[in-house]
Amino acid sequence: MSFRLAAYAVCIEDGQLLLARHVSTKGASTWTLPGGRVEHGEDPFDAVIREVAEETGCNAVVQSLLGVDSRVIPAAERAIPGGPEHHNVGIFYRARVVSGQLRPEPNGEIAESVWTPIPEVAQLRRSSLVDIGLSLAQGLPATGHVPAVPVGGLIQH
Repeated sequence: MSFRLAAYAVCIEDGQLLLARHVSTKGASTWTLPGGRVEHGEDPFDAVIREVAEETGCNAVVQSLLGVDSRVIPAAERAIPGGPEHHNVGIFYRARVVSGQLRPEPNGEIAESVWTPIPEVAQLRRSSLVDIGLSLAQGLPATGHVPAVPVGGLIQH
């Protein structure tokens, strides 16, 4: 089983959510939250700020910790055929963009980042991380945990 620790930013401003369009090496496009892998020895708090800057071109500040999501993605559902089961632990932060201009990730997998009205998010092909982040931000559960989001239709791993 592979493992990944990641940090994600939930940036909401004027009823809009900041989304990043991830394009796989096969050309498939999925909307997700800005964020990604926490490097060895890196604090997740610092990782989320770094990832927002790398992926969107904007500088952000963390406002609060929203929660943690832990999920195992079965091998058959992975985007990488033949890969093992994958355990992803995501740390979600509420963050606010303070400067910069949205742009594609240079030499990366994020083709664009856009502010999207929250009611329109449900109509997008998106990562389940988007729904987890929104649930945490809107519900603010004391436990920092929300139920798993079912994957299928427009919602992907």
